[in-house]
Amino acid sequence: MNEQKTLMLTPALIGGVIAGFLSGVPVLSCLCCLWIIGGAMLAAYLLVKDSSAPLTSSDGAIVGVFTGLVAAVVQTVVSLLFLPLNRQVMQRIMERLAEYMEEMPPGFENLLDETSMETSVPRILFGLVVSGVIFSVLGALGGIIGLSLFKKKPPQPPQGDLHVPESPGDRQP
Repeated sequence: MNEQKTLMLTPALIGGVIAGFLSGVPVLSCLCCLWIIGGAMLAAYLLVKDSSAPLTSSDGAIVGVFTGLVAAVVQTVVSLLFLPLNRQVMQRIMERLAEYMEEMPPGFENLLDETSMETSVPRILFGLVVSGVIFSVLGALGGIIGLSLFKKKPPQPPQGDLHVPESPGDRQP
């Protein structure tokens, strides 16, 4: 059993890093849920490819949860790297909205000033925990889907007419 856990670690790391990176990049993060499910499906595929033992759907769920946890950590790091860019983009969006919307209250464009977008360790940790929970659930779903798609099928008996020879006592006159 311990060998199977280490066998799950590598696919979970690969799928989690890819899904977490794609979820942390600003424009690509719109498809965050899809990236997590896809990363867990990739992890399930890699697990099936490397495993010689028969796998169950719980194995897919476990590798998916690990993938989701890895993706949450990677997504948090990547999001922190893009934070200055995100601040500038959001500030420009608010300024443009204020230009085109006459009925907005005065100072609306300053709604996202430096203090409201301040990054603190508790905010980062809270975001990491929330992402970890959500990504784990999505990862489990993706792992189950991936395992059901990529699982090795047991060999089927040959199709056709099977002729069973009759014993002499079975013949009817």
